[in-house]
Amino acid sequence: MQGRLNLPLRGIAPAKNAAGRSARRMVTMGKRARISSAALRGPFLPPEKWYEPEEARVGDYAIVVRTPGQGYRHVVTEDDIRGRLAQVPKWMIAGLDVVQLSTMTRKKRRAPCYGMQWGSTIYLYPIEESLVEAFPDPPKPAQKIETAMYGARWQQAGRRWQLVWSEEALRDFYLNNVLIHELGHILDSRNSRYLDRERYAEWFALEHGYKASRRTDLAQRAAAKYIVRRHG
Repeated sequence: MQGRLNLPLRGIAPAKNAAGRSARRMVTMGKRARISSAALRGPFLPPEKWYEPEEARVGDYAIVVRTPGQGYRHVVTEDDIRGRLAQVPKWMIAGLDVVQLSTMTRKKRRAPCYGMQWGSTIYLYPIEESLVEAFPDPPKPAQKIETAMYGARWQQAGRRWQLVWSEEALRDFYLNNVLIHELGHILDSRNSRYLDRERYAEWFALEHGYKASRRTDLAQRAAAKYIVRRHG
């Protein structure tokens, strides 16, 4: 699960036996305290609508859009998701059956997160309509660095702290961190321990999300400069 922010390291493994595996962060960088997903769903119950993995899926993965809930909004669209996943090798999404844009409920507000993987499904959660998140404690230096990577900023509001996103920064974060992090969980057939699975997913998001998106952007800028110099 992408429980609202972090990073690090590990090697890559092919998709295998994705069904029934899930990973959640209990407490993460830059975000509210989280509780284990087990507390929300019990030991064997999915926290959301369960989509049965398709052994012989024909065609593409499905995208399901739920209403975000009062006071919340979805960050990305179906086109955004399909466009981003089209940029990764096809074998990486071979085990993906569904991406759901979920509803924020009262129960989920007690343990908010950006995204979660369960079986062959990725769930992406909405965020406050204001694009401002509130926290009781000040951010740590590492938290400031990580949120700054995607263009968010912290500000103090009385005794509380706020994490302020722009539309562009939040979309970047969901497409190049949250979505890719959860995809990493689907692909992780090697690790069974919670911390090992999180380290792998964080490495995967950093390598195939953040870094990959920046390389593409730099290449496009370089190509544009070359064309201007040649034809200007």
